[in-house]
Amino acid sequence: MSDRSKKIFFALTIIVPFLAYCFYYYGMMIKNAPYRFSDFDSMTIQFGPVDSLINKYDSKTGDYQYVNKQDSLVKMHLRLTSDDLLYLHHKAADLGFWDFPVKELADSTKGKNKSIRYIIEFKYKKKSKRVVYDSGYVGDIRLIDANKTLIKEIEQSLYTAEERLKK
Repeated sequence: MSDRSKKIFFALTIIVPFLAYCFYYYGMMIKNAPYRFSDFDSMTIQFGPVDSLINKYDSKTGDYQYVNKQDSLVKMHLRLTSDDLLYLHHKAADLGFWDFPVKELADSTKGKNKSIRYIIEFKYKKKSKRVVYDSGYVGDIRLIDANKTLIKEIEQSLYTAEERLKK
């Protein structure tokens, strides 16, 4: 058997089946992904002191309210673009949002709890993921950082959309 024949034989018996399996396996994973953007319905966020979640945004209705720096309640109709929502969907996936615990609460037994509570929910046709996160949560630092990053990205998207609206 020549050297060239051995390489062809090797390619046909090892590499080709391996590549075929990879395409099949990962194709099925993508097809059956539980949180696909094509099934995306809406995203909501609520945040504020634990007893009053006055800051709210709902991407489905466009209702947005927040307390500004002058302690005034600002209400407006604000739409995120589909690109903004796709970006947030991918950011949530990159940060592992789908694997976050449902409740990440601060210890309420340690005196006055001055934590800011965030409730983030991504809704899809058949599923949804809702996470309640307190800024005073004590746990895995990677999880805390992932929560803070996602919150920052959502807030930045809202700020950018508000700036577009003003123009």
